Amino acid sequence: MVMFPFFGFGTIIAGIILFFIIFLFKSVYMVRQAESIVVERLGKYDRVLRPGLHVIVPFLERPRSVLWTYVRDIDGRRHYRYSKSITRIDLRESVYDFPKQNVITKDNVTMEINALLYYQITDPKAAVYEVNNLSEAIEKLTQTTLRNIVGSMDLDESLVSRDLVNTKLQTILDEATDKWGVKVNRVELQEVNPPADIRQAMEKQMRAERDRRATILEAEGLKRSKILESEGVKESKVLRATGEAESRVIKARADAESRLKVAAAEAKAIEMIKNSVSGKDPLPYMVAMQYIKALPKMMEGKDDKMILVPYEASSLVGSLSSIKTIFNGLEVKK
Repeated sequence: MVMFPFFGFGTIIAGIILFFIIFLFKSVYMVRQAESIVVERLGKYDRVLRPGLHVIVPFLERPRSVLWTYVRDIDGRRHYRYSKSITRIDLRESVYDFPKQNVITKDNVTMEINALLYYQITDPKAAVYEVNNLSEAIEKLTQTTLRNIVGSMDLDESLVSRDLVNTKLQTILDEATDKWGVKVNRVELQEVNPPADIRQAMEKQMRAERDRRATILEAEGLKRSKILESEGVKESKVLRATGEAESRVIKARADAESRLKVAAAEAKAIEMIKNSVSGKDPLPYMVAMQYIKALPKMMEGKDDKMILVPYEASSLVGSLSSIKTIFNGLEVKK
């Protein structure tokens, strides 16, 4: 005899409630803002659930799960990578911090480059069905593109052309990921580290270049100082010579005017003497006056000096008699 277990009424009710809870859990989905869920019906794409409350048919419809890779920075040098299956696709702009990778330049120098990628999913359907593991695909594409770009540059060019590398990388990635439903907004090179010996050589070169510039600036400053000093001396001499020339001209003019005035006064005095002595020659008078003016200077000094009497002593006596006659004539006129 086959015995069937006996299920009570309470057990049946509990089973119905459990089935209803599972049905609600499998059929009701609350999609938050900036999220989306791709729903498949019998394994085929059906629709995309946008933010809001949605109900699907359990066992016939189900959310499509995708594999997503995450990278976590441990200590700046090591990165922890793990993957998990997700059903909710984040539509916000995301940043992907790539681990450091070795890149060889055109002149065979190996550098470590760390890049940051800012991207946003614009088409959830394409992100799910056009590529497997979107985040890992973007990472590998970025690494290979970065190697190609930096590999076409020299070391010096790659170090000073970060903006150019960022622009090229962003343009290439945006075009390549467009079919994946991804918009690459920005790419930044976070770190560019040449080898230690290259860095030391660059530091020495930079220090030598700065010393050279300092020496050149110092020499140019000294040269400029000498030029300014010589120009100052030159202008000073020119001004001094100009002043002396003007002073000599003024002095010459003053001497000329003084001589003219003295000559005019002497001419007037001779004219007056001539008028005072009518019919007489005033020359003896003038000679006698010069002798009289010169005698005190000749007699200056000690008593043992010898005094020389002019050869024309008779002329001096005659001049003195002429002076007497002139004074007599002046008294008669008075």
